[in-house]
Amino acid sequence: MKKSLVLSLLLGCSLSFGYAQQADKGISSTDNINRIINTLASDEMRGRSALNLEDIGRAADFIAQEFKNIGLKPYAEDNFRQTFQVNQSKTRLQEITWNKKKLADDQFLIMGNVQNLQWDQHSKISKLQIAAGDDFSQKFREFMQQNPDDAIVLVDKKHAAFLARFKKIYSRDQITTSEQGLPSGPSKVFVVADSFAPSYSIRLQKETSSLPMFNVAGIIPGKSKADEYVIFSSHYDHIGILPAVGQDSIANGADDDASGTTAMIELARYYQGLQSNERTLIFVTFTAEEIGMFGSKYFSNNIDPEKVAAMINIEMIGKDSKFGPNSLYITGYDASNLGKLMQENLAGSAFTFHADPYKTQNLFYRSDNAVLAALGVPAHTFSTSQIDKDSYYHTVKDEVSTLDIQNIKSSIEAIARGAIGLINGTQTPTRVEKLRD
Repeated sequence: MKKSLVLSLLLGCSLSFGYAQQADKGISSTDNINRIINTLASDEMRGRSALNLEDIGRAADFIAQEFKNIGLKPYAEDNFRQTFQVNQSKTRLQEITWNKKKLADDQFLIMGNVQNLQWDQHSKISKLQIAAGDDFSQKFREFMQQNPDDAIVLVDKKHAAFLARFKKIYSRDQITTSEQGLPSGPSKVFVVADSFAPSYSIRLQKETSSLPMFNVAGIIPGKSKADEYVIFSSHYDHIGILPAVGQDSIANGADDDASGTTAMIELARYYQGLQSNERTLIFVTFTAEEIGMFGSKYFSNNIDPEKVAAMINIEMIGKDSKFGPNSLYITGYDASNLGKLMQENLAGSAFTFHADPYKTQNLFYRSDNAVLAALGVPAHTFSTSQIDKDSYYHTVKDEVSTLDIQNIKSSIEAIARGAIGLINGTQTPTRVEKLRD
């Protein structure tokens, strides 16, 4: 951005001389953006799965070092981590013998929250069926949500591919918080077969253990309004290793959400250099967003929401939005006036904030801003993702080479300038209507 344009922006926003001097130097360098995003999305990070402590720990250590180099203070622990425990339930054994023949793994699916299951033809189990003419997904939901009994569900061979696909989804490790414990409920066993067998054996064994998870968080203490917080956030986990496509099996997650995490780090660097924040600034990147938003839930449930003036969650900003270059959309745009306030601070610039164009997706409560938004905080997610068109989402093709670094840079600059009234305490957005107390 040229110097004259930066100065005109600053004059339009009536910002302080100190801010003008800092902004004149640039908010975020392309070199820094490239360095950070290429590190987070490198093959060495192996897709940053929250369930692989070595891989996610490597990413956490890198982010913590960035925070330390910037000069942030730790939010929770000295190593910038905020650690909590979850329960991880792993399947150790699952097998079905049907008419004395052992079924292949893709011919059955065992659904339930029991640690051990052992059924045979003498067990008192209900029998259900998904016939060739049925809608498999509809029947599956119906049986899982409305049928209160343990049951064997006979699945017509026409639906074998659907069952195999569902097994890939539902056979993942089950994660619950330590407070929740493992949920209980009836078990359903789906079997692809021509008829119910006169003899069968169904066995399932699970093992539950405690697994540590960790957000990474640092702060810039506020001055006159130190007990009021502005949160800048992202999630740094992704989905790890996938079945290979060609020679590639690593889901690098460059856009999702190395791009948002890069922005969050660069905003921390900028505001630390500015040193004009009256409110306390919290910079946090969450773990386990991809498997249930466990990191943001833990963080949000352990902070006083009444002290949070605003939360800016950044997710997937690596490509142009539906509204073109120099634009971001904000989920839940009309739930508070945060977007309007930030737009006021960009008066004279070409950058625009927009309402979320994907209303039917309910994105406002589907990202890491959700818990604090439900508690009344003006907590919104800022994104450019064209989720209806992005063929690289959750694939091994989400690589840095597919991103527009300039788009990330312009988004960082817009958020930095747009949020200036939040950090210096001159603007306070309206609260979101509470969904929970």
